[in-house]
Amino acid sequence: MTVDRRRFLELTGAGTGAVLTGLSVGEAAAESPKRAPLVRSGQAPDVCIVGAGTFGLWTALHLQRQGASVQVVDLYGPGNSRATSGGETRGVRTSYGDRAHGVQWGRWANEAIRRWKAWDEEHAGGAVAPFFYTTGDLILRPEMEPYLERTMALWDELGIEYEQPSMDVVAREFPQIRSDDMAVALYEPQAGVVRARRVMESVAAVFQREGGTITIGRAAPGAVADGRLANITVEGGDAISADIFQWACGPWLSKVLPNPMENRLRIPMGHVFYFGTPPGDTSYNWPNFPSYGVPGCTGWPALPPDHRGFRVRTGGRSPEDPDVSERGRIPEDGFQRGIDFVRERFPALADAPILETRACHYESSITRNFIVDRHPDWQNAWITGGGSAEAFKQGPVLGEYIAHRILGDDREPELAEGFALSEETFEPSDQE
Repeated sequence: MTVDRRRFLELTGAGTGAVLTGLSVGEAAAESPKRAPLVRSGQAPDVCIVGAGTFGLWTALHLQRQGASVQVVDLYGPGNSRATSGGETRGVRTSYGDRAHGVQWGRWANEAIRRWKAWDEEHAGGAVAPFFYTTGDLILRPEMEPYLERTMALWDELGIEYEQPSMDVVAREFPQIRSDDMAVALYEPQAGVVRARRVMESVAAVFQREGGTITIGRAAPGAVADGRLANITVEGGDAISADIFQWACGPWLSKVLPNPMENRLRIPMGHVFYFGTPPGDTSYNWPNFPSYGVPGCTGWPALPPDHRGFRVRTGGRSPEDPDVSERGRIPEDGFQRGIDFVRERFPALADAPILETRACHYESSITRNFIVDRHPDWQNAWITGGGSAEAFKQGPVLGEYIAHRILGDDREPELAEGFALSEETFEPSDQE
């Protein structure tokens, strides 16, 4: 038993019966460094987080660094193929002119870009390839539209660098993409792409090295007493008691917490393709091509460390049960949609082979904003989710925000209302 595990039991006041019998990812983690003092007085709270994705792991790391003793439980483990944050890559941009809360998201995403780079400075290098790649992001549209106007206003307000190149410049600088039917372009030079699966494994490793514990198992709410969740149960193991609980289960939230999460999320599947680039042709590779967004599709260049291929995301399908949905299968109509798009927009790749396909869940809230709120019935439990396709990008900042909220030190109280569980819910037909 490690020093960290003993410390966990001391803080919970639990006996040996509370030690999990499930597989522990971090049993051999190094001895924890001295914990930072909490932002409030009193003994460090004992936090149990269910879910090792973006919402869960980044919060766990920030809680750990603020002095809390943290236990994470995940069904399959950090960066696994079923997780929303377990894909090969995720783009990071600040162009949120299509959201009512776009300025706040843009501010966080801009700060997140700085932190992604800082994470590389601290944890990449040598035998570890970078996690974040500055690609720039190119948006193309057939005409000026409110989304673009609001995005430029957002960038002006936040002081974020951007360009509005002419279509002649786009055609000259990026001949790989057919743009003769487009009339407007915006370019965000600091945007980039993160190696998602790899970085989640990295965050998990750092969290464990600094004293956190990750256990693999299916968790469910346990006993409730006096309006507080006393513990969670873990399939094949014993119950875990804690002072505070965070539910960060991604597409599983509605299954694990049917009350209050029923009809509060939509979890459609997105389709991703990786196309092989011509031998010897690096024009579709980083840093020779940016990430891009055109009507109906987004994507980015092939990144050199993993060599997965040129990434294209187009279309998707209706929600499926996250326990049984096939992440590697794309139906024939969706498959053909990806091929047709590449032939139209990237003609030199018309005959390029598809190296991999992926299907991943999105978890969209009805407000299209994140959910960070207390459970309506359990005063010591928090619900975090509804990433709405953008949470991963902002993970380093989002996790710190949630950690402060959980510890009763809300640094941005004006955001709480926007992150609250909405009284409005989706109609059941919206899930079909």
